[in-house]
Amino acid sequence: MPNTEADENIRKQIKEQISFNKGKNLFTVAGSHSLQFIEGTVALIDKIRTLDVQSEQLLIDYLADESLQEFCRVNQYFSFNTESVTELKMLYTELNQKIRLLNVDAQQSELDKLSQEHYTRLCDWLVRTNKFAETMYANDEEYVQPVACSEYAPDLQLRLLHIDLESLQEPILDIGCGRELNLVNYLRDNGFEAYGIDRFENNNPFYTKTDWLEYDYQPNFWGTVISNLGFSNHFVHHNLRVDGNFKVYAQKYMEILASLKTGGSFCYAPNLPFIEKHLDKNKFQYSGFRVEGSEFAASRVVKL
Repeated sequence: MPNTEADENIRKQIKEQISFNKGKNLFTVAGSHSLQFIEGTVALIDKIRTLDVQSEQLLIDYLADESLQEFCRVNQYFSFNTESVTELKMLYTELNQKIRLLNVDAQQSELDKLSQEHYTRLCDWLVRTNKFAETMYANDEEYVQPVACSEYAPDLQLRLLHIDLESLQEPILDIGCGRELNLVNYLRDNGFEAYGIDRFENNNPFYTKTDWLEYDYQPNFWGTVISNLGFSNHFVHHNLRVDGNFKVYAQKYMEILASLKTGGSFCYAPNLPFIEKHLDKNKFQYSGFRVEGSEFAASRVVKL
């Protein structure tokens, strides 16, 4: 959205609305009654009526991105491709249209009804895009316990993955680099050509907002691909799920390996023994490393 005082107020009110609903369970009856528009959001309605087309689209994009961040904060295994994000933006477009149709002196009951309709549609959208959510959160708890997900310090990532800066080949791609681009920024500060991809908004010129299953990994391009508790962590998750997208992950894994230059490496944690054992030893060299103090292991696959 344009950077004006009015727009900053809108951003602030959106963040406050999302904060009010932070961690609430969309699937519980108790949660559905507590999911509602707060006072600041009610005041926002009048501002929405006066937005031009461009500003309204920027508002919708902002709403969608903030909502996606909250969903992924609750459960890092939620996956939202381009199609699902487009659907989410349509939900907010329709919400804005209904807001515009409200009377200036709309009663609280009308606002409550609109909010409940919106959160019901949001719940339906989440089930369509991530069906496991319906089973995972089908309980009477008003709040859900987030699935742990953190952005790790660069030196810790390099140590866990057994990466020696002196042997790093360029260019470098960090898959699931996080919003702060900790490792990418560290590598660039040390003179390396490094880039990152992840699913959130970021204005860093060396970052691409994308789903790692949709990203085009160019053949024979990357010197080093890194993913700490990112791609392979989700691959394991999908491999264990009955409705998991494991076949697509397997195809993308091979695409990542094909994107390496000769002598290039894919360094990741956790390891993927169920697919690593099938690698062609004439084309790839595999090394595994135990992660000190844990039951996990890291892997390096070198393209021969």
